[in-house]
Amino acid sequence: MEEQILTSTRFDELSLPEALVQALSAAGFEYLTPIQKACLEPMLAGKDIAGQARTGSGKTLTFLLQICVRLLTHEASHPGQPRALVIAPTRELVIQIHRDLEKLLPHLPLKAALAYGGVDYEKQRKTIEQGCDILIGTPGRLIDYFKQGVYKLKHMEVVVLDEADRMFDLGFIKDIRYMLRRLPPPEERQSMLFSATLGYRVTELAYEHMNEPELIQTGELDQPPEQIQQWVYYPAMDEKIALLVGLLRETQAFRSIVFVNTKRVANLLKRWLDANGFKTAVLSGDIPQKKRQSMLKRFADGELDIMVATDVAARGLHIPDVSHVFNYDLPHDVEDYIHRIGRTGRLGAEGVAISFACEDYAFVLPDIEERLGHALEVQPIEDSMLAELKRPPPEKRRSGPPRRGGGRSGGQRGGGRGPRRNHD
Repeated sequence: MEEQILTSTRFDELSLPEALVQALSAAGFEYLTPIQKACLEPMLAGKDIAGQARTGSGKTLTFLLQICVRLLTHEASHPGQPRALVIAPTRELVIQIHRDLEKLLPHLPLKAALAYGGVDYEKQRKTIEQGCDILIGTPGRLIDYFKQGVYKLKHMEVVVLDEADRMFDLGFIKDIRYMLRRLPPPEERQSMLFSATLGYRVTELAYEHMNEPELIQTGELDQPPEQIQQWVYYPAMDEKIALLVGLLRETQAFRSIVFVNTKRVANLLKRWLDANGFKTAVLSGDIPQKKRQSMLKRFADGELDIMVATDVAARGLHIPDVSHVFNYDLPHDVEDYIHRIGRTGRLGAEGVAISFACEDYAFVLPDIEERLGHALEVQPIEDSMLAELKRPPPEKRRSGPPRRGGGRSGGQRGGGRGPRRNHD
């Protein structure tokens, strides 16, 4: 049975502080999602939660609401010290959590601070030192400030571990255990853990560091929402760019993310897309944080048509109204496919996910389809779909010895439309 996007339960029916009800109303939140309905009743009763919810389900607002309820209904024992801690695996997710919290804060007597790497080291430190109620950060920067005595962990009343499975994937679990062991005992704080999957390693962490957590699942696996249409094409390597440009024009994809597996292909693809009339930017792991934030804002504001991204962007980003996700390269990991296409079809909106199963990456498709529980709809490639391409200007050569070429680039060979498909 298809999961409801929204339930019939309204936020103003819950036992929430009046200021929080007003904040939710002003932010446009009226009905609860399934994960919110499942979690908020036990959370409001003071229980610990280990929740599994699929991408775009509203889990961020779930734990932010409980944090606000807890802080508004309990007196601070150590004013100026952070009382709630949210740990997230990536700086993009930290920024997104804070952005969601900012929708509520204008109506509440609470202050938040951020701690993540890449930018604003002294500015972040000063904000925390000046006093905050809610501290949101990545493990490395949080531990850095903690060891310097910028804030204390022993006064935390609420702790949230978001995307716990990703913490393991990124090698942060030792840092997480370091922090959890310095918090008040589990019975003296409220703890919430959220994960795409509640496998053995995640549930073991929950039972070790939480107070008899209640396990809540809104689905057996983190699956993409039903309203996302998923298609697959089988292009030749030298057709991929022409097919992508043709589909972008045909579908009039007004705000799209194109996922690739390497920065080299991302940069190559940007040059071709720019040359063919698209406003494009590349989001990869080495982009400085200030530039990344500016880029994401321009994309969200509609100043950029297309974001070409490696998997650094697959988790934790909520950009409204992404119409299409293109897997120019199918990912090596099946879970990355789920998180990539979850950038569209958020909270009930319709979305389209189009994948290219080329000869270099088609091998992963059976695993993806097994994970989804169904085959992707195969679309035929007609010659008329392959766009006439303008070649990008020659790339400026760097100083130093020339690099050796080798292997397929995933790019378009030659000028104009390029070679026809081989039907032999």
